[in-house]
Amino acid sequence: MMKWLLIVGVFMSPLMAMASTEEWLRPLSELDSGDTTWVMVSAILVLFMTLPGLALFYAGMVRKKNVLATMMQSLAVACLIGVIWFSFGYSLAFTENTGFLGGTDRFFLQGLALFSEKELGTIYPGAGTIPEAVFMIFQMAFAIIAGAIITGAFAERMKFSALLLFVGFWSLFIYVPIAHWVWGPDGWLASDGVLDYAGGTVIHINAGVAGLVASIMIGKRVGYGREVMAPHNLVLTLIGMAMLWVGWFGFNAGSALAADARAGMALATTQVATIGAALTWILVEVALKHKPSALGLASGAIAGLVGITPAAGFVSIQSALFIGVITSAICYFAATKLKYWLGYDDTLDAFGIHGVGGIVGAILTGVFVSTDISATDTTLWLQIESVLITIAYSAIGSFIILKLIDKTIGLRVGYDDERKGLDLVLHGERVE
Repeated sequence: MMKWLLIVGVFMSPLMAMASTEEWLRPLSELDSGDTTWVMVSAILVLFMTLPGLALFYAGMVRKKNVLATMMQSLAVACLIGVIWFSFGYSLAFTENTGFLGGTDRFFLQGLALFSEKELGTIYPGAGTIPEAVFMIFQMAFAIIAGAIITGAFAERMKFSALLLFVGFWSLFIYVPIAHWVWGPDGWLASDGVLDYAGGTVIHINAGVAGLVASIMIGKRVGYGREVMAPHNLVLTLIGMAMLWVGWFGFNAGSALAADARAGMALATTQVATIGAALTWILVEVALKHKPSALGLASGAIAGLVGITPAAGFVSIQSALFIGVITSAICYFAATKLKYWLGYDDTLDAFGIHGVGGIVGAILTGVFVSTDISATDTTLWLQIESVLITIAYSAIGSFIILKLIDKTIGLRVGYDDERKGLDLVLHGERVE
């Protein structure tokens, strides 16, 4: 182990030497302490959404024999994508190059410096008041949760090695280009006028569609539709949902990259959309002669959070309520009806809530965008165009990656292994 560490150190030292102290540090007078503090806190909140928010949210909905494996997926994905983002992802997403993909200037974070008069697409104007390192970590947290969301679509049946390969390649070849198109300094969708405040297309549609493709290619769980597959512990799910809800304020309000009026508006619209969506889901359950469920309340809240994400800093508080209500109602039918009609096994509704919610939210951004709030206007068609482009690129790219993995190491655990549970088979551990 020491030998390999020495080899890695020798290889990396010339790269690290290229980033001098002067490039990493800038005089405090060039920064805004309030903006910097808020974005640092927001980055922590977004990481909190995955660690432990999403991990607990997903773990509570699977069967007992797969709880540890499900949590392990979110935690391992966080580590893997963090390394990819540090090495290549950040540079390819947020440096200028062709409009379709960024450059290599920040590979291994070489030359990381303060943003100064640098335009990061239409939703990141005036980002020169925070250190670049803070922005990099903030965006790393976004990339991490995008990869973790996907795992919910095929929970309880995918090989751990195949999962890491898929999410790693997806993050680099699917997530990073779309992030550059929508948020990059010369991104072509941003130049066209597409609006995505905090990740409706980049994160939720992108991850939801990838999860849908994976769930179809891997196939249904053993016994799906014939056996009871009730959640193991909804208390964990509700705790995870609450963590996601709180962390989402960093997700949306933090995307202002400043402690300003836009951040305050995003904070308010996020809360209003979420409370409206959570109530809508349980009211729909009651209207359809079901009991208002804890899982329904949790699902409705997440649907509202997803729906408002692309619009949070561009719409009024009143519009946010409509977005939350509409998104929740549509996601209810996607999660409880659509997947059964079409016959796919989206285990934890990664597509039904994140994919569908992102689609609805991105389109409604074009309906409700307010020029009194947003400095940039858009059209309904531009928003629909961005949705279709994201769906097509994510679906085709994910299919190719999954096909290659399936032909090499395989995607799915064996029948007997799936029956035993992934905790024991893949990790040699179990919940007693």
